[in-house]
Amino acid sequence: MPGSKEIRTKIKSVENTRKITKAMEMVAASKMRKAQERMRAARPYAEKIRNVAAHLSHAHPEYKHPFLVKREAVKNVGLIVVTSDKGLCGGLNTNVLRLALLRMKDWESQKLGIAVCAIGNKGFGFMSRMNANLKSHVTGLGDSPQMGKLVGPVKVMLDAYIAGEIDQLYVCYNRFVNTMKQEPAVEQLLPLSGEQLGSAEGHWDYIYEPDAKDVIDDLMVRYIESLVFHAVAENMSSEQSARMVAMKSASDNAKSVIEELKLVYNKARQAAITKEISEICGGAAAV
Repeated sequence: MPGSKEIRTKIKSVENTRKITKAMEMVAASKMRKAQERMRAARPYAEKIRNVAAHLSHAHPEYKHPFLVKREAVKNVGLIVVTSDKGLCGGLNTNVLRLALLRMKDWESQKLGIAVCAIGNKGFGFMSRMNANLKSHVTGLGDSPQMGKLVGPVKVMLDAYIAGEIDQLYVCYNRFVNTMKQEPAVEQLLPLSGEQLGSAEGHWDYIYEPDAKDVIDDLMVRYIESLVFHAVAENMSSEQSARMVAMKSASDNAKSVIEELKLVYNKARQAAITKEISEICGGAAAV
């Protein structure tokens, strides 16, 4: 049985660890609420631009944007992987990277080329170790996503699609369900279709100023950027929720370990007292 001093040292160490995990749990809970507010605030904009794009896909302007044209032969695929910059959030990043890896293996079995855009430090490190074809990446997004930081890496993938370097574009991220549940998901971004955008009741055409090409070009790019931004916002909400749950679990486990160590310490202390009493009684009897 370990000595009393060693057990006291272990108890003190676990108590210090529990203080850290408890503080991280409270910080994650605060950040989670803010992340959920940002995610909900982005949804009306995403829904409105989705409706406009849905009407546009059913309309018949004189100009058809490349994002709306389905290509007959698919030879290369683009994948935007959204992960967190930091760890300590359970299996969140592991789950989304596992799903991305399964999709990449499936595409490789179909002899398709794969270009990757990594958003987040964990995804960037994983794809670098996998020697994936990294077209672009961005890290250090902080606690609140900024569209300005996302535009550059996303534009690289959109330019590659327009240039014909990739024929389909997907995004892989963690979808926020609730505080206790986050699901990894892969969604197709390009090419867009009326079915993917949803139904547009009462289809109508538009009058374009200055012309259809300028309006549709800007609208389609803003639409894809809004989808990626929404995926990043969902992933950040999932990250803070997963971190809060992981830190709460760590704090609860630390509490259990402290209770077990205190029990062992009390047994060791009681055994030492009993031994001392026995030695005193034995010495008195010998005298």
